[in-house]
Amino acid sequence: MHLMEVLSIGGKRKMELVVSKKFSFDAAHFLPKYEGKCHQLHGHHWVVELACKGEVAEDSGMVVDFSDLKKFCNIFEEKFDHTLLNDILPNPTAELICRYIYDEFNMWCVARGVSFEYLRIWETENSMVKLRRSI
Repeated sequence: MHLMEVLSIGGKRKMELVVSKKFSFDAAHFLPKYEGKCHQLHGHHWVVELACKGEVAEDSGMVVDFSDLKKFCNIFEEKFDHTLLNDILPNPTAELICRYIYDEFNMWCVARGVSFEYLRIWETENSMVKLRRSI
């Protein structure tokens, strides 16, 4: 049985799969527009998860190559790691960092014929922002 036969139950139904990759970085920031402890300079171990959605290509058996997705993640890991995020964004909240990465990731997805699915950023182990695809 061919891979596409396995993935297209009933022979005609197409199935999209979600593929994701995580990366992390250590960076400092302060929130100039916030009144509270986070107004002061402090750091976090940030974790980012990117996900895209698409059909499995018959020739490769993949939606996207994990190594290509890793190369994209490495760009932001290198850009953000051990930096002051305020040098990149004037008000680097988790929400605005998420939107900043989304702008590039969405273009990356379009160039590969897949759809952006979601992006999650953990500022701490218990604090996360998620941007997801609108229907």
